[in-house]
Amino acid sequence: MASDHLVCVVLAAGKGTRMKSRQPKVLHEVAGRSMLGHVLDSLQALDPARIVVVVGPDMPETAAAAAPHPCVVQAEQLGTGHAVLTAAEALADIDRDGDLLVVFGDTPLITVATLKRLVAARAAQPAPALVALAFRAADPAPYGRMLLDDSGRLTGVVEAVDADAAQRRIDLCNAGVMLAERRCLFDLLAKVGKDNAKGEYYLPDVYRLAYQAGLHGSVVEASEAEVQGVNTQAELAVVEAEMQTRLRAAAMAGGVTLIDPAAVWFSHDTALAPGVLVEPNVVFAPGVSVGEGARIRAFSHLEGARIGAGATVGPYARLRPGTELSEGAKVGNFVEVKNARLGKGAKANHLTYLGDAEIGPEANVGAGTITCNYDGFTKSRTEIGAGAFIGSNTALVAPVKVGAGAIVGAGSTITRDVPEDALAVERNDQQNRQGRAKRYRELKQKTGKADGEPKAKDG
Repeated sequence: MASDHLVCVVLAAGKGTRMKSRQPKVLHEVAGRSMLGHVLDSLQALDPARIVVVVGPDMPETAAAAAPHPCVVQAEQLGTGHAVLTAAEALADIDRDGDLLVVFGDTPLITVATLKRLVAARAAQPAPALVALAFRAADPAPYGRMLLDDSGRLTGVVEAVDADAAQRRIDLCNAGVMLAERRCLFDLLAKVGKDNAKGEYYLPDVYRLAYQAGLHGSVVEASEAEVQGVNTQAELAVVEAEMQTRLRAAAMAGGVTLIDPAAVWFSHDTALAPGVLVEPNVVFAPGVSVGEGARIRAFSHLEGARIGAGATVGPYARLRPGTELSEGAKVGNFVEVKNARLGKGAKANHLTYLGDAEIGPEANVGAGTITCNYDGFTKSRTEIGAGAFIGSNTALVAPVKVGAGAIVGAGSTITRDVPEDALAVERNDQQNRQGRAKRYRELKQKTGKADGEPKAKDG
């Protein structure tokens, strides 16, 4: 089947009332991407002629998330069959002899491989008019059962509440996903009624109508986990756990060492090169890539960061968007980096904030250093040259430059540029008062008050 004959419809009109959230259901995230985003990404791998997303009224956030794919509004919530019919207008300019794939926007675990199996089943000879996705349920009680005749042809779907005793023993359940010849599907949908408890047009009714019309329907099976839909926060957590299991397995298959896989959390786009070692309790938010041989130590949080080969992060480090660590750079415990680049071999090992900064190769940033990058109105940059040494407890008030090879004395507040190879010290003169410490202790022991402190009044 040529890809230009395939169109996809994503049903995303549900408000997700049981999620108890103001956010539309399909925009809840799994591994740092909305459920809708996961589904659209899988569909795009099929290279369809068009993807149409069906949304409900007053759902501009969902429409924005679907862009650049067109959206149609299902003004009345009259069931899944009605939702597919709503998409017809957005497909009017595409050949009706092609195929239509229907998926749900709250099934982020569905894989490209499974979708391709549906396509392959539809292309088989003799070609079935409809192909349904099904799964074997550990507990089939809540699901519609797939009904097959003796030859394995799909005869219909019976909903759980309507199933008789024999049908309730069937564990092959409807996943809701369907691939069908488009003209046939719309003709069948025109015949679907709403004489049911909910007064809705059910998409699965087309299987019965197709069988009655002598049309062949077939079934492709997927795992139960893959077709898990999300209607509650608890189900969202189940899907997140399954996605994390997949991402961890893929990372380790690619040569990444995870000391405690269950304690590492990935985003959908986390990219780790072979030889990376990740210690426990690390979170990769979106936009992180890590080069070969780097080590991400425990309790670190990374987002929007690029980590070079052989670099070290953490423990207890936070890398925010715009961070770039070059080869062999080190960011240590309780260091926060934002929109800053550390050159090859540069180090910031302890208790430091580097924001909007350029740190040259082999520079060493001492503990307690802060780049003062924000004055309440604008953000400015700090530049530290190659091989420079920044003493502990230094404040670098941006915009400011410290030249290559320069040294900044500990405890300094640097407000002007420091030339190359210069020594910059900014602090008050130290005063040593001989014997005052001993006198202080003696007075405290005798009176409970040190010299210079007010004495208690009598009475």
